[in-house]
Amino acid sequence: MPIHDWTRVGLGTFHAFHVSWVSEIQESLNAGLLPPDYYAQAEQIAGPLGPDVLTLQTNDFPESEMVEGGSAGFGGLAVATAPPRARLTASAEMDDYTLKRRTIVIRHSSGDRIVALLEIVSPGNKSSRHALRSFVEKAAESIYRGWHLLVVDLFPPSPRDPQGIHAAIWREITECKFELPSGEPLTLAAYSVGPSKVAYIEPTAVGRELIEMPLFRQPEIYVKVRLEATYRAAYRGVAQRWKKVLE
Repeated sequence: MPIHDWTRVGLGTFHAFHVSWVSEIQESLNAGLLPPDYYAQAEQIAGPLGPDVLTLQTNDFPESEMVEGGSAGFGGLAVATAPPRARLTASAEMDDYTLKRRTIVIRHSSGDRIVALLEIVSPGNKSSRHALRSFVEKAAESIYRGWHLLVVDLFPPSPRDPQGIHAAIWREITECKFELPSGEPLTLAAYSVGPSKVAYIEPTAVGRELIEMPLFRQPEIYVKVRLEATYRAAYRGVAQRWKKVLE
């Protein structure tokens, strides 16, 4: 199913779709993509970077996995043998002082550890300079804290993020600039957080299908988030009135 132009409908219509899509992604991750000692759960943290889905690790199992033939034990792929599909990559080094200064130990109320965040950008995140700034700062702070991140932005750049949401986030953690390719204004971006921060970027556009994007749980181990399948499932619930507008 091609990506729709969500600027054609109101905020409430996208919000309703957004909620359904988050639910579908959570169900997909918990239905076998994640290993037994990990789970995905909808928003638990308030603020501009909610996020929509958290990936948490329980304290029930030690982290010990064999990486072989592209597979990293239960529910994982190794970057070295199964690179993510995203066409563009970028990396940034952070000095130890910065990492130590920014790192805060955060635990889920159950005692389980936050591993990764997934955020679907909404129009409200770009509605003002303050809103965008808050979103970008929270995204960068999550990376500093050691949480892997996946950001899905199906809205075109605004005057406040002229090169898209990834460029705005990347400016917070590196001096390197990023420019969107011509004709590809939408952005999918996954961030692997280790000693070196690595971004996997897939510029895209209305009318294209979504690709599977990586959601990291260790710096070199990820699961594929089925964005296309979950988008399609969530779209089935959109009212016919708005489908006519979108299609």
